[in-house]
Amino acid sequence: MRFAKGSRDSMSITVGWIRSIIASTLCLLLAGQPLAASASMKKKAAPEIKQVEGDQRILHALNRLTFGPRPGDVATVQAIGLDKWIELQLDPEKIDDSALETRLAMFPAMKLQQDELVRKYPNPAVLQMIERTNLPLPADPVEHAIYKDSMAFYQMARAKQQAASSAEKGPADSEMAKTTDAAATALPGDIVDPATPAMSAHEEQFYSGLDAVRIINLPPDARMQRILAMSPEELVAFRKSFSPSELMAAAEGLSPEQKEVLLALQAPVRVVVSEMQQQRIIRDIYSERQLEAVMTDFWLNHFNVYLRKNQNEPYLIPAYERDAIRPHALGRFEDLLVATAKSPAMLIYLDNAQSIGPGSVAAQRVAQLRAQRPDGKLVNALPQGLNENYARELMELHTLGVNGGYTQADVTQVAKVFTGWTVDQPFRGGAFQFNERRHEPGSKTVMGTTIPEDGEREGLAVLHMLATSPATAKFISTKIAVRFVSDTPPPALIDRMASAFLTSNGDIKTVLRVMFQSPEFWSEEAYRAKMKTPVEFVVSAARAAGAEVTNAQSLVASLDKLGMPVYGMQTPNGYSWTSEPWVSTGALVTRMNFAIMLSSNRLNGVRTDWTALLGLQEATMATPASLSNGNSPDAAAKEMHLETMLLGQPASDKTRATVLAQLGDESRQQQAEKSFGIRPSEPEPMWAVLNAGAVQGTPRPPIDRQAAEIAGLLLGSPEFQRR
Repeated sequence: MRFAKGSRDSMSITVGWIRSIIASTLCLLLAGQPLAASASMKKKAAPEIKQVEGDQRILHALNRLTFGPRPGDVATVQAIGLDKWIELQLDPEKIDDSALETRLAMFPAMKLQQDELVRKYPNPAVLQMIERTNLPLPADPVEHAIYKDSMAFYQMARAKQQAASSAEKGPADSEMAKTTDAAATALPGDIVDPATPAMSAHEEQFYSGLDAVRIINLPPDARMQRILAMSPEELVAFRKSFSPSELMAAAEGLSPEQKEVLLALQAPVRVVVSEMQQQRIIRDIYSERQLEAVMTDFWLNHFNVYLRKNQNEPYLIPAYERDAIRPHALGRFEDLLVATAKSPAMLIYLDNAQSIGPGSVAAQRVAQLRAQRPDGKLVNALPQGLNENYARELMELHTLGVNGGYTQADVTQVAKVFTGWTVDQPFRGGAFQFNERRHEPGSKTVMGTTIPEDGEREGLAVLHMLATSPATAKFISTKIAVRFVSDTPPPALIDRMASAFLTSNGDIKTVLRVMFQSPEFWSEEAYRAKMKTPVEFVVSAARAAGAEVTNAQSLVASLDKLGMPVYGMQTPNGYSWTSEPWVSTGALVTRMNFAIMLSSNRLNGVRTDWTALLGLQEATMATPASLSNGNSPDAAAKEMHLETMLLGQPASDKTRATVLAQLGDESRQQQAEKSFGIRPSEPEPMWAVLNAGAVQGTPRPPIDRQAAEIAGLLLGSPEFQRR
């Protein structure tokens, strides 16, 4: 642990705080003890399992079927009835989610199909192709500007790399001079009227504050046209001239599409990655279809793909989630399995798009080319042979499980079955394609079953065989039970879920319904026995706080710090649903720091209003003198109220005493801000303004600092870490 520089007094305060965190860690570690008690559940008949009742039952359902309760959710479920509410969550199409769709309108790029996304916001592969083939840039003025600037920045970045790696500067300097050659054709908007207060065409010009104000005071459409007409060098200079207030003014009045373009002018991939990650968090926080959101998260983790596999992957993941995962999250497992198998995101991530059968026509052609070009040139870009990555993970991670009864020979045979399952022009956002020339001819034998030669249908036959296997039913049921019930779910429950899986032909709703109706799910041993993953913690904290999120990028960045980046798991096994990887002193300190940042409105684009939540009037708010007085009646009353609001039940005496004792400790806030890299005078980053439009400069302090302090400590407490 690194300590901030300061006096011995501040050091002792920090040490004392860390000790309290370590104590909290021990409390969390003790949370595993009830799980050990689940062993006794195996020996009892279902009626003998003691279950939670009353409001605890509702709270348990909200903690497991959603990303965490919001203020008022318990009362809502009480009014609907718990059983009816669960059935409604199992049938999400009956739930109005129009408010979420309104929020998601800030991400128009996420509505685009794969090919449209790549065309509008080109990736480096597209730029390389344009440069190599001298293709004309798009005729549309907006797309033309994006391509022109992207090409110039791409060339400048490459020139800098060449300059850094070469002792001769001449060639690099020459390359730098070519930055705008690819955009030589002028379009409407490229020519600037010198009579209009705008920018000089001279690339050395840096704009004064007055010039910037004149531009940002133009009407939105005229302002956008002026910005689109800038050269890349002018654009950099223009951005550097902004103060935070001017940056906000530059985005004021622009549509979501215009803000996208403004952000895309230098690096289009930023738009795609930022919107993709933010949309995921916004949906998890605000969707009324919470069980669907939870199961979408579950399946995205089960069928994991890694965002940074290559430069194509970011453009494929939005469609992967939207078209392959979410529509099938509560449907038939086989449909979901086929959708993921045909997804370009999965085919590229696990390299099946490159796989060719050893006896295929394509393999013979590659052999001929290699014979003709023994130097290896050109051939390196061709498919390299049979790739077993997808076949192995399909059986080990997606269906049968590591002990599912298959052998290495089966992996090889399945890999041959899926040769030809590829992607048409992935750098252009192409779709699934079956390429007969790459497919291995002949029949295959998988786990004792002969798969006759049948082209693409061979793969569908194998997917059906795996989806309907008893081993798959048990493996999937176990993973679902670990997510919803406990880290060590009772075998009897898993057996009933697996049986339901098989008899319902893999219907996920049926499996979930059996689990939700089981006494094990409602057992006292399962109540609050699950440790939240970082994403569950961050999203549940925002929901519990009633936070207004106008830009989720700070939450995305927080998940990076907490060790669970969105789409950031490199290996195909996905993140763990058990507590062990997430329980450590360092991880819990970071969680506490996040909670403090959230509650005190120090996260860009995220606002909490504790005064409104508590229903307080100005006369009852804390005064500076009372902030450090944890024994004041106001502090104690607020703490009790916030316990009920954020935890759903009373905190332990130890947690309550720790919270009240820590009030007024400014070093804790400073440590949290340092941990998250925030300085008091630091301006909003560009994405915080352009991508939200509702952020108001440096985060405002909360009206009731005392309530915010208490809330932050409770959100970071051991009780809130459990669900």
